[in-house]
Parts: sequence; C-alpha cells; structure tokens
Amino acid sequence: MDQAGSRPTENPPVKASLGRAPRLFFIDHLRAALVILVVLHHVAVTYGSGAPFYYVEPAFNDPLAFLNLLVFTLVNQAWFMGALFLLSGCFTPASYDRKGPVSFLKDRLVRLGLPLLIFYFLLGPLSSIGFWQMPSSLTGITTPLTWRAYPHLLGLGPLWFVALLLVFDLGYAAWRMLARNRISPSTGRSSLPGYLHLGLFVPALALASYLVRMVIPLGREVLDFPTLAYLPQYLAFFVLGALASRRGWLRTLPGSMGLAGFMAALGAGVLLFPLAFSGRLLSLELTPALADAFGHGHWRSAVYALWDSTFAVGMCLGLIPLFRRFFNGRSRFGRFLSQHGYAVYLIHPPILVFLAVALKTIELEHLLKFGLAAVIVLPACFAVAYLVRLIRPLSRIL
Repeated sequence: MDQAGSRPTENPPVKASLGRAPRLFFIDHLRAALVILVVLHHVAVTYGSGAPFYYVEPAFNDPLAFLNLLVFTLVNQAWFMGALFLLSGCFTPASYDRKGPVSFLKDRLVRLGLPLLIFYFLLGPLSSIGFWQMPSSLTGITTPLTWRAYPHLLGLGPLWFVALLLVFDLGYAAWRMLARNRISPSTGRSSLPGYLHLGLFVPALALASYLVRMVIPLGREVLDFPTLAYLPQYLAFFVLGALASRRGWLRTLPGSMGLAGFMAALGAGVLLFPLAFSGRLLSLELTPALADAFGHGHWRSAVYALWDSTFAVGMCLGLIPLFRRFFNGRSRFGRFLSQHGYAVYLIHPPILVFLAVALKTIELEHLLKFGLAAVIVLPACFAVAYLVRLIRPLSRIL
C-alpha cells in the first residue's frame, strides 16, 4: 500500500547533484504483501475469531477453526499494521523534500483525505449491509434496513489506518516547519542501530504499550479507532521508518540482523505468547485469559506487550533484508500488486462482505470456508482495483 498515500514509485531523498536513487522495489513488494495479509486477516475475522467486522460467521462450534483463526489474527495484529506505518514513514521524508511543505500537505489531504471520505460516507455504509445478513442473535438487530439507519453506519472501518497516517504526516510536516528545514535533504549513511540499541528499544516499547493498555486495553474502540492500544508501536515505527530512509538503513541492514530478528520473533512466539494466556488458550477458556492479556495492568498484559513488541521488531528486521535479497527485481506482477495495493485496501471490505454473504449457504468447515473465501476475494479485490484505477481521477489518488 503506497504509504496508504505515497506512490509506489516514490524514492528516498537524495542529493540533487546525484539524481534520484534507485527505486527500492523490495519495499513496494513488501508493502503489497502486507496489504494481502490485511485482506486475509479480515477473511479470518469473518470466519473464525469472532472479532467485530461488517459480517461474521463465528466458529464457536468449531474449536479447532476458532483457535487457529484466533491465533492467526492475534499474530497478525501484533505486527503488520506497525510494519505498514514503518514503510509509510520511509516515504515521508522524500515526499516532503521533493514537494515542500505546501505541496506535501495538499498531496496528503488529497491522497489520504479523499479516500477516507469515500469510505466513511459510501463504502463503509455499503459494507455495513452485512450486519443485516447475520442472525439477530449475534447482532441484536430486529428491524429491517432503511435509510434511517444510515447515520449509524458511518465509520472509519479499516480506514482508521489512513486517518492515523494523515495525523502522523501532518505532525511530521509541522515538525519540519518548526525546525525551519534545517534538516539536510540528502541521504546520509550512518551506522545501523546495534543489538544493544534494539535490546533497549524493545522493552521500552513494551513498557509504553503496557502503560497505554491500562487505559485502552486491546479490543476497546476509541473514537472509531479499533487498535489504539498499539499507538506506541505505530508512532515509534513511523518515526523509525523516517529515520531509516534518511540514514540509508534499508539498504544496509545486514542479513545476519534479519536472521536474528526472525529468531527473536520465533522465540517470543514460542515462549511469551503462550505464557500470556497461561495455557488457557489451548483449553479455549478465553474470557478471563484475553481480558488479562489485553490490558488492565495485569502481569499477563506485560508479558503480552513484551511478546508483541519483540515479535513486531523481529519480523520487520527479518523481512526487510529478506525482501531486499529475493524480491528486489523489476517485474510486471510485482508492479501490478504494488500499484493496486492502496486501492485494494480501500475497497476490500464491501467486496469481502458481499462475497461472504453469497457463500453463507454453503456448508463447509470454517477453515475450508476461510480458504475458499480467501482464494476468491484476493483476485476479486485486485481485479476491481484495476478497474477503479482505469478512471483517471481515481488513478491519480489511488
């Protein structure tokens, strides 16, 4: 997704005398992969975990599917939106340097603000039709859908990411203007953060997350933002992305550090994730386990915060050199995915809802239905995104 706002072809800031730096194709491809994971995440929510969405078929009577899809969504939530903010931060300094403050702000308001309005007033309410296709025992809805319900259907939905990114971009522009542009627009090569720096950053992030979740536990929606419990991660990763772009870390992050990141993520997943639930996850005794792990100052919340902070940092460290090594070439398919990722992010909720409603009469185990829906919805989203971007004004925004 293009910074949910930056074009896939944007480059990091460079010295004017040297021309533009080579495009980082691997960042485009990583971003597209994350958008695909977002779509799969919402398919999993639809068929398994019971988390709020526009249409759900909870797998409460299928413990195996419920557990697998719940773990899948929890693991995703721990890192993938933070990774998107990290990549978004990578493109922000270059965009600001090239356009200047006024053009940068206009571009952000157009490329982030207009899709946000389109979803809020059109695509979100369209997706909300799914509520009326669910059993009233789940929704509590006993009246037919009419236009009177429209004001209650408005909301950010998954576009909360775009709204928060717009806030971060406005904050970045304000900081640059207050600094009177004393920051050099050139790409500086500086030494990478060492393992000691990472060893301090991860527990600091975990502590900040733990403290925030005393007030905003995971799962509590605030001002239409569903995951503000992860705000420390989102802000920190956005700032790190801007620093990484400015200092050339994306090109110099060694594969050995990426491997160490994957190992740290794996270790946290094996040791800390189960500990946060004290074995109750496997027994499906979830209500007290989730409440304790998701916040309220419980010791399990501290373990969970340490787990997701370690996991998020480790995954980002691992994926950047991995994609740089294996997915850094020019390809039509990769270009197609990266060009249409932002549009897919915008339009996938109503497509998923209408597909799930169309499939609801099909009797399948939930894991199989999850797989069937995923196989259909991903190509459908990219096909619709392609058609949408044929409209010239929309292609300039998306």
